[in-house]
Amino acid sequence: MTKKTIKSIRARDGSLAPFDPLRIENAIFRALEAVGERDGKVSGQLTGLVVERLEAVHPDGTPGVEEIQDVVEDVLMSSPLKEAARAYIKYRRQHAEIRAAKQFLGVKDDLKLPLNALTVLKKRYLQKDDQGQVTETPRELFRRVARYVAAPEAHYGDDPATAEARFYEVMASREFLPNSPTLMNAGTELGLLSACFVLPVPDSIPGIFDSVKYMAIIHQAGGGTGFSFSHLRPKGDIVGTTHGVASGPVSFMGAFDSATEVVKQGGRRRGANMGVLRVDHPDILEFIGSKQQEGFLRNFNISVAATDAFMDAVKTDGQYTLVNPRTGKPAGRLRALPVLEAMASSAWSGGDPGIIFLDRINAANPTPRLGPMETTNPCGEQPLLPYESCNLGSIDLSKLVRNGADAGAGTGAKSAGKDVGGIQRDINWDRLGELVDIAVHFLDNVIDANQFPLAQIKEITDGNRKIGLGVMGFAEALIRMGIPYDSEAALAKAEEIMKFIEERAVAKSAEIAGRRGSFPNFEESLWQRRGMTAMRNATVTTIAPTGTISVIAGASSGIEPLFAISFVRDVMEGTHLLEANADFEQLARAQGFYSEELMMEISRTGSVQDNKRVPEKIRRLFVTAMDIEPEWHVRMQAAFQKHVDNAVSKTINLPRRAGIDDVRRAFLLAWDLGCKGITVFRYGSRKQQVLYLGSEAEEGTGPDVRVRAGAEFSGGCPAVDCEI
Repeated sequence: MTKKTIKSIRARDGSLAPFDPLRIENAIFRALEAVGERDGKVSGQLTGLVVERLEAVHPDGTPGVEEIQDVVEDVLMSSPLKEAARAYIKYRRQHAEIRAAKQFLGVKDDLKLPLNALTVLKKRYLQKDDQGQVTETPRELFRRVARYVAAPEAHYGDDPATAEARFYEVMASREFLPNSPTLMNAGTELGLLSACFVLPVPDSIPGIFDSVKYMAIIHQAGGGTGFSFSHLRPKGDIVGTTHGVASGPVSFMGAFDSATEVVKQGGRRRGANMGVLRVDHPDILEFIGSKQQEGFLRNFNISVAATDAFMDAVKTDGQYTLVNPRTGKPAGRLRALPVLEAMASSAWSGGDPGIIFLDRINAANPTPRLGPMETTNPCGEQPLLPYESCNLGSIDLSKLVRNGADAGAGTGAKSAGKDVGGIQRDINWDRLGELVDIAVHFLDNVIDANQFPLAQIKEITDGNRKIGLGVMGFAEALIRMGIPYDSEAALAKAEEIMKFIEERAVAKSAEIAGRRGSFPNFEESLWQRRGMTAMRNATVTTIAPTGTISVIAGASSGIEPLFAISFVRDVMEGTHLLEANADFEQLARAQGFYSEELMMEISRTGSVQDNKRVPEKIRRLFVTAMDIEPEWHVRMQAAFQKHVDNAVSKTINLPRRAGIDDVRRAFLLAWDLGCKGITVFRYGSRKQQVLYLGSEAEEGTGPDVRVRAGAEFSGGCPAVDCEI
């Protein structure tokens, strides 16, 4: 390559940057790769010609980015590789459109984020002035959060600046992100950083509407709430003070739902609730069918709290006893199997209810002397005590895949895979360990930095100091290791990763406790009974759905598989971009079967399983949620649950053709495999979704028959309330 005499280039914003011919070579190589030419020597030779031309025009000057790209285009057009030139021109045009959309969005992209990530950041996370104008950049957002969460260091005699630098680094690189309220509210007047709350619902009018009030306060700040309605007396039961009859739990849930509807979460997130009723409550059948009416309880996910006695009765086709919560006395008996069938039928038709296995959750309750856990947060991954809260965060596994030799010391890499090129790849265990340490430290600090809306919440949250560290980008990590999602190797890798995270997180929590003290309710906790001498946090791990933070990270949601390989995303009003899975596109280019026509073809269904233009090995690797049998969804959830001390949010996605029997089998398999709960969603069972397959358009939603997704779709469950 010609010796470089140009020292710098002028960026589009007028700033200067070092001149790096390697960036030109990479761009040319990608253009050649797009047309099946993968000879690195050719790209190097063409880069040399580009540099020679630039030096002839600017022997002592500074060329601009657009001028450099013009010269690249001319050199390619002058070569025999006219198709590569056209690919490069198309690349320039697409990126010009994206830059124009970003400029229209009005957010300074100082971290080079995807357009959909910037769209979500503007809508929900970046600070605004009184006129609604964005006043911070993505980089400044992460600085704000890092500084605020690092501030408690001073209380313990440590240096906030050191912690701030570490916290900022992992967020700006998007290797780790905390839950949404932390990003929204850190350093603001609201100051509420936790995502998950559980509020009690006592059996009295004052108590019920106190809970409604507390819910509204939490929603306003961006938190989600879970409720158990199991203490409310059943419909038709006596009301002693008025000599009337009770209207029952479902009617009062309507009051909570209506209040949620009118309280917009800080102007940035819609309200999110979990409603739970014990399976032995006399109103259980009404509860199971409560969301069959379209639009009713639209701000609730609902789950049945199934007991061991109920599940045992299901297995034997026996009966179980209903109990009036007002009197504690038996109120009848039901056959368990028809009740489960009603749950499966309702979930088949609309996605609700899910199930939480109540006794299993309480067997893992780390502080049993404080009482039982009766419900979870809105997406089911966080069982909590009344008034308890928890803050969550997730590590992006997709950014941690390395060549096997560079992966560091892990657990033996016994389940490392080989990518389609035959190169062994594995998780970068050393970096994962570093991220776990930083994340546990970060999440523990959040508890001290938090501004809680109620004294009761502060008291029990400070007493237990629960945190929930999880993952996202698991689907891409598997793909990059050459491991199909629905395979025994994937299950082994899931267990290996989560076992590593759990053990490292426990060790880090214990280490912090050695310096700062254990959580106040450590005495008589499960940790003490297990022989631990110190523990900072009553829980440390959770698998959350991740929702919009996955969009910011540029990763798939939680532990979900890919939902579509190629689709059209509505990034903002009037702007629609064809979005393809980056790993698939890269492999398609590298193996010579990429074409724009192919990507458009795939975007009509989202799947490649029936596309013979895609090699069989690639089809096997790029399975989507609808390609995977329900059993594998459940088995993956169970694999992670083995090494998670809270619970796992995972949607068991079913195709439209699935039957009620498929739902029932998924429920029973989740019980058999040790899950703490399960949520099933059959595609197309709700009118409101954030992703529509091409067949939906063919059925009357418009002339465009491609898969379409909203700006906030992160690749998990396509239903709106799976994203909350």
